[in-house]
Amino acid sequence: MVSNNATCDGSLLSTDFQIAAKAFAEKWKKFNSDFPEWLWIDCSNRLGFAAHGVSDGYLSVQNVFFKVQSSLKEEHGECSSNDYEEPFDNATLVQSAGDDGHRYDFHIVYSFSYNVPVLYFRAHSCDGQLLNQDEIEKNLPTESAKVLTESKWTFITQQEHPYLNRPWYTLHPCGTSEWMKLLLANENSTAENRVEQYLISWFSVVGQVFGLKLPLDMVKSDG
Repeated sequence: MVSNNATCDGSLLSTDFQIAAKAFAEKWKKFNSDFPEWLWIDCSNRLGFAAHGVSDGYLSVQNVFFKVQSSLKEEHGECSSNDYEEPFDNATLVQSAGDDGHRYDFHIVYSFSYNVPVLYFRAHSCDGQLLNQDEIEKNLPTESAKVLTESKWTFITQQEHPYLNRPWYTLHPCGTSEWMKLLLANENSTAENRVEQYLISWFSVVGQVFGLKLPLDMVKSDG
């Protein structure tokens, strides 16, 4: 059962995170069937990670392929970044991709410090080498790189993955509750529906950093 106050301040209760995660994963599979699925990684029984009153874990999607920006510019000619909208299928299944791109792994992890989801990610080149932050930022869509440079709300940082105990990159969550509060301000729905829609609304913003734009039908869908 979700709280009546869920999402009102832009945050998400830890007890509601798995509900939101399940709804997000199901709608992703329905509306993005050509992409890898988001899977729930259950960590409830792992040593050192006691469940916080709910099943503890995170969402994971592996091997999402992105073409390098130089390849995209060649395909579209020497037009400016404003002359075309980067298509959703710039990210594809790695199995159908060539060698002119990078593979990304994404995890959506709940932050007990900020009470919001956090996007953790890492990227590999075609030869399997991990990309550093400069290489990742260089390959972001032009508008995303600009936002990351100018915005105080969204920036890339590296920190230890709370479940894997290895350094991963993240989009820092310090301003997430503020912009999620604004994003959800006009939601006239039940607390349960707001929770189920939370990660979809959240990813519609953070996914665009990488050029991942959710289909409108997924964002608007109630079922």
